[in-house]
Formats: sequence, C-alpha cells, structure tokens
Amino acid sequence: MALVGSIHVDIGWQLPDLTLMDVDERLMSLHSQMGEHGLLVAFTCNHCPYAVAVWPRLIRHAAAIREMGVHTVAVNPNIHPDYPADSLGAMQQKKIEWAIDFPYLADDTQSAAKLFEAQCTPDIYLFDANGGLFYHGRIDDDWKDESNVMCNELMDAIERLVAGDTPPQPQYPTIGCSIKWLDEINDSD
Repeated sequence: MALVGSIHVDIGWQLPDLTLMDVDERLMSLHSQMGEHGLLVAFTCNHCPYAVAVWPRLIRHAAAIREMGVHTVAVNPNIHPDYPADSLGAMQQKKIEWAIDFPYLADDTQSAAKLFEAQCTPDIYLFDANGGLFYHGRIDDDWKDESNVMCNELMDAIERLVAGDTPPQPQYPTIGCSIKWLDEINDSD
C-alpha cells in the first residue's frame, strides 16, 4: 500500500453531476445529497489503515454536521478484484458494523475518483450549497491517534462554511493509501 497525499484542487471547483450506486444497489446522484449548507464527499474504503483509522471520526462528524445543514457521502473507488475487503458485499457489512448512517457509494468504474482527481483513501472534499469546492484537505492533524489531535481542520472548515466565512487557508493535504486503479491491474505483470 503506497502512501500518497491528495493533490491541490482549486477552491470553487464545481461538484460534478455524478450518479453512483449505494450499498443497497440504488442509484444516487451526488447533487441529490446536498444539504442546506453543503456536502462532504469522502473518498474512502474498508481496508486502508489510514481510512480505517479515521472512519469513526468521519461517522461522528457526519452526525454533527447534518445538524448544521451539511450532508455526507462516502465513495469507495477501490472496487478492485485484488481487494475483496472493498467489494460491494464488504461495504454492505461495514455499513452495518460501523453504523454508517449516510450513503456509502461504490465507484466501481472509478469515474468519480478520476473526475475529482482523488489520489488516496481518505480524500476529503467539502462543497458549499452551490456546489463549489470550499475545502479539500485532511480531517485533522493526526490521522493515527485521535487523542493527539491539536487541530480539527475539517470541522473548522465546516463551521466557516456554515457561518458564511471564506475558506480556511492553508489547506493541508490528506494522506492515505493510493487508490487501487483498475487500469493498473496488468501494469505489474
């Protein structure tokens, strides 16, 4: 699992009009999930240790920000034959096991990850109510041990968004396992 960081995406970049399948095999558009104040899109998966470490925070934050008018969706771009822990069936199990109460979507063609230029799991994007990118960065300053967190950047960004402030600066990239690109399956042969 190669460690990579997210890449810069310009503030104001527009949320693409994408429809993905959720774990219950229902089609769901990203735009239909927009809250009154915005939408948090988290590219993540079930097997990456970085993603697994922040899932509890993501689930907890999603509940808190829903009350603030910001909805959450998680998108799994790692539907890959070499990673059965990220299959649709495994996603269904994790949704129950972890009590994920927001849509967990399968990006089985990786079209969403490519449009977003997502690089790793997790890769976090916060959009305002008009679909403009407000924040693209890490959840906080210690992915590994939540007890060491000194700066909760995602929640700070959401509070600024809801208050009508400008996007926070700087925005630090998230780090995680590289996305398991389908077009690279045969590259290792």
